[in-house]
Amino acid sequence: MPVVAGVDSSTQSAKVELRDLDSGRVVGAGRAAHPPATPPRSEQDPASWWHALVIAMHEALDAAAAAGIRPADVVAVSVAGQQHGLVVLDATGVVIRPAKLWNDTESAPDAGWLIGQLDGGAAAWAAACGSVPVASFTITKLSWLHRSEPAAFARIARVLLPHDWLTHRLTGDHTTDRGDASGTGYWSPIEGRYRIDLLDIVDAETDWAAALPRVLGPLDAAGPMRPDAADELGLPAGLLVAAGTGDNMASALGVGLRPGDLAVSVGTSGTVFAVTDEPATDATGAVAGFADATGRFLPLVCTLNAALATEAVGRLLGVDHAGLDALALSAPAGSDGVVFVPYLAGERTPNRPDATGTITGLRTDVTRPQIARAAFEGVVCGLLDGADALTAAGATGASHATDGRLLLVGGGSRSAAYRQVLADLTGRVVTVADAPEPATAGAGVQAAAVHQGVDPITIADAWGLATGHLVEPTLVTDADADAGDAAAIRAAYTAARG
Repeated sequence: MPVVAGVDSSTQSAKVELRDLDSGRVVGAGRAAHPPATPPRSEQDPASWWHALVIAMHEALDAAAAAGIRPADVVAVSVAGQQHGLVVLDATGVVIRPAKLWNDTESAPDAGWLIGQLDGGAAAWAAACGSVPVASFTITKLSWLHRSEPAAFARIARVLLPHDWLTHRLTGDHTTDRGDASGTGYWSPIEGRYRIDLLDIVDAETDWAAALPRVLGPLDAAGPMRPDAADELGLPAGLLVAAGTGDNMASALGVGLRPGDLAVSVGTSGTVFAVTDEPATDATGAVAGFADATGRFLPLVCTLNAALATEAVGRLLGVDHAGLDALALSAPAGSDGVVFVPYLAGERTPNRPDATGTITGLRTDVTRPQIARAAFEGVVCGLLDGADALTAAGATGASHATDGRLLLVGGGSRSAAYRQVLADLTGRVVTVADAPEPATAGAGVQAAAVHQGVDPITIADAWGLATGHLVEPTLVTDADADAGDAAAIRAAYTAARG
């Protein structure tokens, strides 16, 4: 039975799924944790990603062996990775320093400086590379390195993203894909090329063209797997390695996202994104005008605080995930006026890297269920602000008022409270994707698509990844209704966040 391997190397862990090439059925899965990393300095040693991948792959292969699957049955692998992180190598291929991750906010001053260096400011950046620099983007981390660690910067021979580095570890080559490249702040999804002039703002003396990886197309292979990597992973040497992509692009593949659909992903961070046929730009900086992994585009809004915030509230209230869900669902919509603004780790959208979280509306009769419900409502309100920003930026079909599917994905999709609050605050039926790990599934889709030379969406359809169970809303959306109405809840949140 031919099998493909999908890898998701996220902030928290390496996850591997082995799927039957024809049916998409999972025949083995594995997971291994990454070292914890928290803002403002959020860094990891790339070697820890490889170590976790080896553990997760062997766990998946061991599970598949029970079903009669052999390592030789694996025909292709693809790696999805956390976006934006900066991995720098010296001339010998050695990692110079720990990778700065997407949620590292030390480069926030550099983002502001970069915007000011380009004539036209934010609007010019949006036109040049689809996005306005914020602390998450790779170009701001390069600027931070140039400013803060000049000796390390001077050693740079290669600049890679996390998924690029893992693919490099598999093949020995230096490649990326258009989806992940579009999150750097120096590759234009509109023009389909690197903007070296933007990197020259950081340092005009560096040979950026030699330092950057080749950008592969959706059906391109990164190369055959190196024998030493295959040996460590327990896989056959020469295995086809697909281009890989960013985790958000892989998640879109993993749920069969199409133009007109809107995806809301709740993990440590939160994202709202849509697939579009035309690129989107946003001079306000709220929307990142990414490319996707099919040849289309993936305008996206990211918030730093999603499950991170509700987990913190769970710790505060002394309950686990299930307990927090139960508390939240026992409170009325609107939390009796309690409003939670979840900027616990600063925030990317809106761009407030130094912000903190707040709870307002507390009275002497405040209850634990009110605070629990307010936490979920605050996170969802922030994400729906992102959906509004997508629409304002011209991301056709991205509005949460359209007839396309509203999908909930990510770890938060397992939360009954997140499911119901999203349905209630949009007034729409929410499709909860069946794929428990959409980025891992999407990486598997890409591996199968490259192996067979077909459109990834064809694979996603054949595997049934666009299916899910439905959650109905229970609230009205009349702005003249009482405080438990969806519009009133959102208005209270807007007033609280300022």
